[in-house]
Amino acid sequence: MSPDRAVLQRAIERGEQEGGSVEFKERLTEELHLADGRLASLAAQLRHRVLSGDGEATYVVGVTDDGGIAGISPDDFSESMDVLSLLAEEAGAHIEEVQTWGVEGEGDNDTGIVGVATVREGRRLEDDDHIVVGTAGHVDHGKSTLVGSLLTGTPDDGEGSTRSYLDVQPHEVERGLSADLSYGVYGFDDEGPVRMDNPDRKSDRARVVEEADRLVSFVDTVGHEPWLRTTIRGLVGQKLDYGLLTVAADDGPTKTTREHLGILLATDLPTIVAITKCDLVDDQRVAEVEREVEGLLRDVDKTPLRVARHGVDVAIEEISETVVPVVTTSAVTMDGMDQLDAMFEQLPKTAGQDGDFRMYVDRSYNVQGVGAVASGTIKSGTVEAGDELLLGPMQDGSFREVEVRSIEMHYHRVDEARAGRIVGIALKGVDEADVERGMVLLPRDADPTPVREFEAEVMVLNHPTRIDAGYEPVVHLETISEAAQFFPENGQLLPGDNGDARVRFKFRPYLVEEGQRFVFREGRSKGVGTVTGVPSGERE
Repeated sequence: MSPDRAVLQRAIERGEQEGGSVEFKERLTEELHLADGRLASLAAQLRHRVLSGDGEATYVVGVTDDGGIAGISPDDFSESMDVLSLLAEEAGAHIEEVQTWGVEGEGDNDTGIVGVATVREGRRLEDDDHIVVGTAGHVDHGKSTLVGSLLTGTPDDGEGSTRSYLDVQPHEVERGLSADLSYGVYGFDDEGPVRMDNPDRKSDRARVVEEADRLVSFVDTVGHEPWLRTTIRGLVGQKLDYGLLTVAADDGPTKTTREHLGILLATDLPTIVAITKCDLVDDQRVAEVEREVEGLLRDVDKTPLRVARHGVDVAIEEISETVVPVVTTSAVTMDGMDQLDAMFEQLPKTAGQDGDFRMYVDRSYNVQGVGAVASGTIKSGTVEAGDELLLGPMQDGSFREVEVRSIEMHYHRVDEARAGRIVGIALKGVDEADVERGMVLLPRDADPTPVREFEAEVMVLNHPTRIDAGYEPVVHLETISEAAQFFPENGQLLPGDNGDARVRFKFRPYLVEEGQRFVFREGRSKGVGTVTGVPSGERE
């Protein structure tokens, strides 16, 4: 029996008891269980179960009153979780975690779902104070290790042990190299940092989200040169408030450091530079790297601000698109980590939240019993369980109507999420195979017009010769990564030039809006741009 299945078996074996914390429900429906005063009585029952379990109750859904496995359809299970969420809110509690299993139904080919929902005391997360930080830096410059030590408050062993709290693929752990975006979270309450005790447990991440008054989410990108495209996706495609660039004291700024800094600053992202691995070198070498970093920043018209000299309060007040705080750190000795903690605790949110709901899809996956899940960072507005949305564009430019089954943030189930939150949204009405990176989720009443081409103002940062009509780099805009052709207004663009160009996606249409920033890259050539015009009219 798998460990997950054992959770279900243990809950059934404990059974319903007069003063126990386990409750069996075959199904919960809005029509039956929320009508004629049943809401109050069922909420009182849930409150009793939570108190009996010292603040935690277990609801087993899809089983009979005597614990027999029945199984219900995905739609019925989703409705049951919606009803349970309302009952929990009425009782001053929230659903923290839901685990599901597929079971055989009554028919030969029918399958059903049985699930275990953990309900905990306390209202659902109010996530008004939440910043998102994107990390960057050359491979082996310690960014994942630095973030891992921040998340746990645990010193590294000098071999990168804390970086394992972020890596998501076995081959990444084995090789010590990140190959895709990773995520982490910690927070603060009145007593200071709220960290993870065991980051390998999903429930521990959920606990941080639940307990902290202020959250800091990290989008940890890839430092290895072959995966620069993934790094660009992480820095451009997420709704970040700040950037965190690492430079190892034993190596100093590299070509990749300059590349990553350029991407951060091209997107006008306020950035902090952390000089890492200071335990490996003497003070003279640290000072030398500090000067190299300051020179690098001045070369791109930015003002470095040493936090050790000017203090955290000044750094918080001065950080901007032009002023870059510099912190010297060591994940082994924990030097400088208190300064980063103090900054992340007080830095204001920078990403705007106004407007209708919008989220560009960064990843999609399938969850047994739930179905298709689209994850990404909410760009604007709010989304709630039960909302009716549009998903697209599909290959032909059309949008599909979908419904929000449920929302999770760092494994913590929430009823609502707002702009800037990294979430996974379970969708009803679409298969996971049809959900692709670069698609967008919008309100049902939106009238989106995807396009194959748009007008842009571009700046060529580097190119061996010149950009002529038909030049074909990869454009990174939001979570879109697509080959596109450039047609400069004046026929060509030289390195260092600013100019207007028409940009045409090579394979399919996307939803693009005026004012969006993007990065384009092809080989050693790279540049940045801003969308200045989007044609209206028929979908292509």
